[in-house]
Amino acid sequence: MFAHIQKADKGLAAIERGLVIALTAAIACIMVAQVFMRYFFSAPIFWAEEISVQLLVFATLFGLSLLVHHGQLVTIDFLPQALRPRARHALLAVLGLVMLGLFAFVCWLGLDWVSRPEVRVELGATTQLPRWYNYSVLPAAMAVMAWHQFAAILRDARAALTGAIK
Repeated sequence: MFAHIQKADKGLAAIERGLVIALTAAIACIMVAQVFMRYFFSAPIFWAEEISVQLLVFATLFGLSLLVHHGQLVTIDFLPQALRPRARHALLAVLGLVMLGLFAFVCWLGLDWVSRPEVRVELGATTQLPRWYNYSVLPAAMAVMAWHQFAAILRDARAALTGAIK
């Protein structure tokens, strides 16, 4: 079961990486087209900024999720580094549970927010598209972060119990 969870975690991270690359490329293309249209044809693309900001938020949230997967979030790690490997992994598993709780809580808050009627009827300023689909990225990204954190907790708990060093 452990191997399947870790394999699924790596697969999800690979999908996220591709998504972040595609989103970043889309932002670059839209903004280059916007500059080209604005300065060469005096006909700016009216929706370019709104869509680019939305894509930037998507890329940022899923990029953060990739940082969770790789364990590269900014941390203060002087205490874990001072401990022996088994104790370090035990502490990291406990701290991971706190982070998992935080991700789950923010995911729940995001789902509650997106499901509110006043949010469901909100439209974008230039595109007139419903904004709830943008806002849904927050709980989706938090759920994926929670999954990555769960897989990390399992790795740390296993290392703490077996003495294996990751």
